[in-house]
Amino acid sequence: MKRTPLYEAYKEYEGVKIIEFGGWELPVNFSTGIIGEHTAVRNKAGLFDVSHMGEVIVEGPGSGEYVNGLLTNNISSLGDGEVMYSLMCYPDGGVVDDLIVYRISSEKYFLVLNAANIEKDFTWITSGNPAALGKIDDSLKIENISDRYCQLAVQGPHAEAVLKTLYPGTGDIKFFTFVSDAEICGYEVLVSRTGYTGEDGFEIYCSNESAPIIWDSLLGAGKHFGIVPCGLGARNSLRLEAKLPLYGHELSSTITPLEANLSYFVDLEGQDFCGRNALVKQKEEGIPRTLRGIRMLDRGVPRQGYPVYLTGAEKPAGFVTSGTKSPTLNEFIGLILIERGTGLKIGDTLEVEIHNKRKIAELVRTPFYKKNRRQE
Repeated sequence: MKRTPLYEAYKEYEGVKIIEFGGWELPVNFSTGIIGEHTAVRNKAGLFDVSHMGEVIVEGPGSGEYVNGLLTNNISSLGDGEVMYSLMCYPDGGVVDDLIVYRISSEKYFLVLNAANIEKDFTWITSGNPAALGKIDDSLKIENISDRYCQLAVQGPHAEAVLKTLYPGTGDIKFFTFVSDAEICGYEVLVSRTGYTGEDGFEIYCSNESAPIIWDSLLGAGKHFGIVPCGLGARNSLRLEAKLPLYGHELSSTITPLEANLSYFVDLEGQDFCGRNALVKQKEEGIPRTLRGIRMLDRGVPRQGYPVYLTGAEKPAGFVTSGTKSPTLNEFIGLILIERGTGLKIGDTLEVEIHNKRKIAELVRTPFYKKNRRQE
């Protein structure tokens, strides 16, 4: 299994629990525990090692047009130093992956990919996507640089204050923008104001050599602000409360962006991209499924894949994509992909089959958590 350059820095932490995740050895939690880490991010600050994520550079004349042909979102509106969320689709509209795009210049783009999809995505970007075929020449450079970068995430309401102690220009970075030549602990890094928790936060892209030094420095600088190291467990519960999708759960080759309620990130008018025709057709004919939120009224954890039924129905109308106990709300919550046209509205009940028993759940508004609902 793979290990990030920070593995040696945290493997000896008291109480750390390391698991296999997508071929990587990563911490699921540290001594604070998943609930403690989750609560720290909601109210103070947390530090994550997300160096397993992938990075690809697309550079050269025509790189913007090339990248645009890969993505559902239109990056032509991006300026230098701006960030955009988007997706890549197969011809049938299913999702290859969701990703973050950084525009460094009009001829250089930095793409951040999900860890489990790095090799698949790189093949798709360079040769698999019909938009790519025959369009790569010597003037266009596409490089997988995942093994050269570490990525650290500082998240929470005190994230800016923590990072500002090491990088004074932190406050000048607006949401979904970045600085590519920031300096932290004497090392040049890229700092963006993005995240995956529903809180304010920053991602730091740094060299493998500098990552352990910056990790320790952030924890030291953030001690006064209550920062704690965080693992995969809190990352998942935080993103689920904020209704942020996870590939392989809310997104997959068999779930389109429209079904996942991500139409805001699909520009069907601005440019052509792989999967556009299928998505246009799906929109015209009627999107068959929708992603909704539930909370359990009966005791039980709604796990991925569990069938979901309309009350009393014989056949399932959908399934759970993600579920957990929400530390913020102190109740079991889940996301379900369910047929449209059921007539269900907020407050209505349905049934989730858990261990061969149907448990009652209530349809609720999402996201389950917003920053203005923070529980102090």
